[in-house]
Amino acid sequence: MKKINMKKLIILLISVCFGYTVKAQQLPQMAQYMINNYAVNPAIAGMEDHYQVKTTIRNMWGGIEGAPQTTILSIYGKKSENMGLGGIVYSDKAGATSRIGGNISYTHHFALSSNIKMSMGLSGGFLQYRLAKNELTVLDPDDPFFQGGDVVRSIPDATFGLNAYAKNWYVGLSIPQLIGNNLDLLDGNFYANWDKESDGKLLRHYYILGAYKHVLNPFWSIEPSLLMKSVSTSNQFDIGVKATWDDKLWFGTGYRTSGEISALAGYSIQDRYIIGYSYDMHSDLGASHEFVLGIRFIPLKQEEILQEE
Repeated sequence: MKKINMKKLIILLISVCFGYTVKAQQLPQMAQYMINNYAVNPAIAGMEDHYQVKTTIRNMWGGIEGAPQTTILSIYGKKSENMGLGGIVYSDKAGATSRIGGNISYTHHFALSSNIKMSMGLSGGFLQYRLAKNELTVLDPDDPFFQGGDVVRSIPDATFGLNAYAKNWYVGLSIPQLIGNNLDLLDGNFYANWDKESDGKLLRHYYILGAYKHVLNPFWSIEPSLLMKSVSTSNQFDIGVKATWDDKLWFGTGYRTSGEISALAGYSIQDRYIIGYSYDMHSDLGASHEFVLGIRFIPLKQEEILQEE
């Protein structure tokens, strides 16, 4: 019978725990996905006639040490009649693990009918995954495995997206972590000795995102939305509804099948600057806070040009 030393036992526990967590959702959550929808699907770029910059800042489960913290910065828009361009940088930290990355995207648009268009988008870039050893709680801190610097892996990343849209609705499919790289956090000797394959794989996710804007009258509109997320055997649904007054003030609510309920509100200034906030409550884990800031680079209207003159 093989003798199990402390180092291999600890590594085995890390591997088992990591292998379990990757079977669920690996990518960060967003309550205001209908606002920063390009962060979900690169095929969104070019759907509107202007460029825009949006930032999402999310702090989950306030009061819990090591709870996830996410920052996303995206810029995207219409380059020409049939072309959309975009880019995104992000940072996501949870406990001793973190990832930072960036992608740029190209989207091609074409007409399905006189009222409906289709777009196909592909984004590519890199991500860096980091495991901070000094933030781990271990049985034997003097073990050589936990000495030295952090474990860092840099790998390519890609997302593919499709999107069909018309004046008041859109629905699309995106596949983040398209390449499905393996992080290989543990050394090869471990897998050889224990006859075990690495399970630190970035699994492909499948997202379906859609929304429909229904105009009630000249001042009010209502927009239901749905984000379905699927990975391996895990499925999750985000269902939301947003009411907007005079294209300026909006508020709404959402429900996630993982047990979170959210309330959101926001305001648009001169149809160019937006600020949004959402409050999520989880019955077991506590509250999460999310802010969205945005700028739309919309050409000046004629009356605005006259006012400036």
